Amino acid sequence: MTTLTPIRENVEKQSTTTVPDRRDYFLCHAWDDRRDAAKDLHDQLVSCGASVWFSEKDVHLGSTLLREIDKGLAMSKVGIVLVTPALLTRLKREGIADKELSALLALDRLIPIVHNTTYEDLRDVSPLLGSRSGLNTKEETMAEVAAKLAELVAI
Repeated sequence: MTTLTPIRENVEKQSTTTVPDRRDYFLCHAWDDRRDAAKDLHDQLVSCGASVWFSEKDVHLGSTLLREIDKGLAMSKVGIVLVTPALLTRLKREGIADKELSALLALDRLIPIVHNTTYEDLRDVSPLLGSRSGLNTKEETMAEVAAKLAELVAI
């Protein structure tokens, strides 16, 4: 059983401050997952009433990717890292997902969602992320994961 109490306390503190266009979640994912698992998680969260910063929806043509990501990180209450085999590969290359993960770890507002991989594989690549409590799609469906996450920010 995972406990998300520290994240909930952080969300409650943030709910008292007004930030224009504040999102419940920032969805960090591998580029390869943008049309499959990441889109599925995004859509499931939105259907549960959560607001999600998702690069596929929030980075517009002609904008600067890293600057848009930076703004998305700043205006999101909690970060979700969708941990897939593709993300683990990307993190080793120290690309954009690695930068997002570094920022989310520094903010201490981060929930890993393990999908089609294991926490052991995650700990091999990122011991800090692997030490966080999170959710696993081998134990719950993506819809159940999204419902739990939406409940977390429904304050």
